[in-house]
Amino acid sequence: MTRSIDVEERRRTVSEAACRVLARDGLGALSVRNVAAEAGLPPSTVRYVFPTQSSVREHTITLVFDRTRERIAAIPADRSGRDRAHRIVLELLPLDEERVIELDVYLALGNAALTDAELRPALDRVVDEMREWSEEILGLVGVPAADREYEARRLHALIDGLAMHVVRLAPGESGDWAIEVLDRHLDGVAAG
Repeated sequence: MTRSIDVEERRRTVSEAACRVLARDGLGALSVRNVAAEAGLPPSTVRYVFPTQSSVREHTITLVFDRTRERIAAIPADRSGRDRAHRIVLELLPLDEERVIELDVYLALGNAALTDAELRPALDRVVDEMREWSEEILGLVGVPAADREYEARRLHALIDGLAMHVVRLAPGESGDWAIEVLDRHLDGVAAG
């Protein structure tokens, strides 16, 4: 049991290092040598837990969405529907350094998945999860089930677009306007 826990912890350490390399230096810098140096591990250890470049990439994008899923799961279920929806939306925007790094990783690996058949299934899972979160948000604000599929596509596109704007804000510039845009959108579809 201890050995499998150690391997999982090592995978997480390597994936976190890969996230930092991707966010700081871009996809071209994502190599065993660079990730190992970032993690403070020998390259042989990185190769042991991730024998291929694709496995590092896949686990890294999975790690990003695992973190998002954990943050959303931690939102108390006893919140009002509108409040819970608002808090989920906040977790999907890059409003702090951790989420900026996660978005950088998602963008880099999402683009790579368009031409990497091994990475594509991980990207497809991420897109499906974003759609599910969008549908959950809409259900929480009272959008009728018959309208949710269409509205989920609109909300997903809005979140993605706002994330792209927020991640490129000047240092110290607030992303509060993006939260207001999303809140007004949710109010509009709820009233709809």
